[in-house]
Amino acid sequence: MGKLERAHESEGKRSPEQAFGFILRKIRLKRGFSQQQLADKSGYHRTYIGLLEHGQKSPSMRTLIDIAATLQVRPSDILRSVERIAARTVKQPRKP
Repeated sequence: MGKLERAHESEGKRSPEQAFGFILRKIRLKRGFSQQQLADKSGYHRTYIGLLEHGQKSPSMRTLIDIAATLQVRPSDILRSVERIAARTVKQPRKP
């Protein structure tokens, strides 16, 4: 389990969108970006970045790739972290 997932454990259960927002905010802050700086560098509006971070919007694949490139992190790393957090809150299908 990575640092981001451990930090999230004490914050309760979250939807996949909220988990994405949590991870996005942690990475953004670790990289030293404000929401406005991330918005300017990625080409998205600051309000949209805020909505993503609050789990009120779900990013498209293109958005995920653009933001990941701006933050210099692999999109798969973001998704892996989201999956680990969301897996604790989403019922997993049974294996046959």
